[in-house]
Amino acid sequence: MHTEPTAARTSEGQPVRLCYNEDRAQALWEHRRAMTNEEQRLVEAGQRGDVEAFNQLVRLYEGRVYNLCYRMLGDADAAADVAQDTFISAYRNLHRFRGGVFRSWLLRIATNACYDALRARKRRPAVSLQTVQEDEDDGPGFDLPDPGESPDDAALRRELAAAIEQGIAQLPEDQRVVVILSDVQGLAYEEIAEVTNTNLGTVKSRLSRARARLRDILRAGELLPSKFRHGDV
Repeated sequence: MHTEPTAARTSEGQPVRLCYNEDRAQALWEHRRAMTNEEQRLVEAGQRGDVEAFNQLVRLYEGRVYNLCYRMLGDADAAADVAQDTFISAYRNLHRFRGGVFRSWLLRIATNACYDALRARKRRPAVSLQTVQEDEDDGPGFDLPDPGESPDDAALRRELAAAIEQGIAQLPEDQRVVVILSDVQGLAYEEIAEVTNTNLGTVKSRLSRARARLRDILRAGELLPSKFRHGDV
């Protein structure tokens, strides 16, 4: 079974998909539940105070953590700061990790740090969507180069990716995080439940609402390239 992310449809009625594949995510999740021997060794060494072992864990997950922070916050500098805070907190609290999936534990710390940053931002002047757009070149995108595509197709793909990213930035925080973890990072529902400290039903419900809202945002705001707008020829 493949979950169909509902974002928008092309003029031919074909859905615009994000990258989630439920079967693949589930299989990867089952694999990840049993930490690799090497990762477990690094965690245990880090718990004994081995800084280099922890640095190896940082190198293993820094891209994924920054990716989450950037898409939650929409600002490259803020994402870098929160990602750094995440790893500092993880190191200080590594003794509290009692097994399970280290990645899930780390992403939960990152998610909570993002929520803290967003709460602090609300007490200051809000960051506009324009700021998010201006930071796009500094942050990770949906752009996955295909050497076989034409320049026009590449430009269209980048435009579509930017539209989806802007749409995600407008989602409520609890919906935004599940879309990022599911449709961008490809995590299984079970792992998302662990990361967000919610139950499986809540994850599915939030994801369904997020995809529907993202579809409406893309259509109503005409963020999609004209080729992908429903009803255009």
